[in-house]
Amino acid sequence: MDSDSDYLNINKASWNRKTDTHMESDFYDVKGFLKEKTSLKNIEIDLLGDLKGKSILHLQCHFGLDTLSLARMGADVTGVDLSDQAIQRARELAQKTNLDAKFINCDLYDLPNHLNDEFDIVYTTYGTIGWLPDLDKWGAVVSRFLKPGGRLIFVEFHPVVWMFDDEFSKIAYRYFNSGPIVESETGTYANRDANINLEYVMWNHGLGEVLTSLVNNGIEVTSLEEYDYSPYDCFKFTIESEPGKYRIKHLGNTLPMVYSLEGKKR
Repeated sequence: MDSDSDYLNINKASWNRKTDTHMESDFYDVKGFLKEKTSLKNIEIDLLGDLKGKSILHLQCHFGLDTLSLARMGADVTGVDLSDQAIQRARELAQKTNLDAKFINCDLYDLPNHLNDEFDIVYTTYGTIGWLPDLDKWGAVVSRFLKPGGRLIFVEFHPVVWMFDDEFSKIAYRYFNSGPIVESETGTYANRDANINLEYVMWNHGLGEVLTSLVNNGIEVTSLEEYDYSPYDCFKFTIESEPGKYRIKHLGNTLPMVYSLEGKKR
């Protein structure tokens, strides 16, 4: 990529095109959400605990289902996302559900120019850091918005998963961050048959890079867990081996598919 603006413009356009398709998909189940169903999964619910009266900053919130689910649990939540289309839909959902949540449309790295608060919890989950080129800057943003003693709740797809091709038939990418991965696709993980063509830019980030970015920015990692399933059916050739637990059919439980991390600001 020639500049930061290149990847930001490409990815913003991609997520803007995805948003309405995602809102209409069974994958996101907006209809269920509007009937009081939470969008949160057990992994993050167990980490979060009692949220009544807690302030939460939700980074890379897409169109706000998790943000609003956190608000339903009693938290004072602010969601942030690069896509202006997604943020517009998030605000519409907040109004429709009468839930009190704030939403900010900006690049994550630029958030200090848009927000001046500190929070009890910074929350970010599933398919977020792969859109960011520099994890040290990510760790700095997390630290900037946490109160002293505040918690990071982070759940992400395991970097081993991103080494495979889409069919999980061979290793196609390095585990380590080797620069931008520029690709295109038809459809999305939420609707593979959707009639949209998308270009996007991503980066792979190993666990060592993630941990170092947090420790270097004053975040003490207090727990790290790995899971041999995904709570989302978002990959090809999956099987629901247990309720709400999806694995790659021909690989069984051999892969770490998700990890969770809790951190505390020193």
